[in-house]
Amino acid sequence: MQSILIIEDEKDIAELERDYLEINGFQSDIAATGEEGLKLAAANSYSLILLDLMLPGIDGFDLCEKLRSTLDVPILMVTARKEDIDKIRGLGRGADDYIVKPFNPNELIARVKAHIARYDRLTKRDRKSNELHLKNLTIDHDSRRVFINGQEKTFSAKEYDLLYFLASNPNIVFTKEHLFEQIWGYDAIGDNTTVTVHIRKIREKIEENPSLPKFIETIWGVGYRFQE
Repeated sequence: MQSILIIEDEKDIAELERDYLEINGFQSDIAATGEEGLKLAAANSYSLILLDLMLPGIDGFDLCEKLRSTLDVPILMVTARKEDIDKIRGLGRGADDYIVKPFNPNELIARVKAHIARYDRLTKRDRKSNELHLKNLTIDHDSRRVFINGQEKTFSAKEYDLLYFLASNPNIVFTKEHLFEQIWGYDAIGDNTTVTVHIRKIREKIEENPSLPKFIETIWGVGYRFQE
């Protein structure tokens, strides 16, 4: 049975999420604080993390970054904040998606299932040769690991998916719309800003100078291209 970690300080919401997850065949653990969430995440193997942004102590943004530094499983933010800047900030700190309170529990379950299914497809493909070598960049797709000059870099699930897609299709210009649909799916909540945020985070990890990128080129007015 797949297991979900719920990090939520509002007891009623946490129990609602747990009940719907269990009805749909998931086991779940609840953490009421960020510190408790970190301990549970380190001690267990979860398929996905539901993360509230408004937590006592360490806030959801910082917690997301800490979780992402050691885990590549999907992180779904659950937030009462509707401002785009908060959503962009959360995605920039390593979250894969977000859902705004109050939410429809059926939509929450649909999001959870979609992210887990996508992650499983990407991590369990049986391929004979899944290693890309591009200049000083190495991408091992079997283990979903990325190396620059032999040093491993940590990527969120969506950051990795986006990098691998671009690197697997070099010298082709993709629009932001195409990239969003390819990586997040037609039914995902978000917009082209999501792609921009993830490109920026990727550049910070693989580019010697993110302001003068050598790998991911911006084609102004169109989108992005990965240069061999």
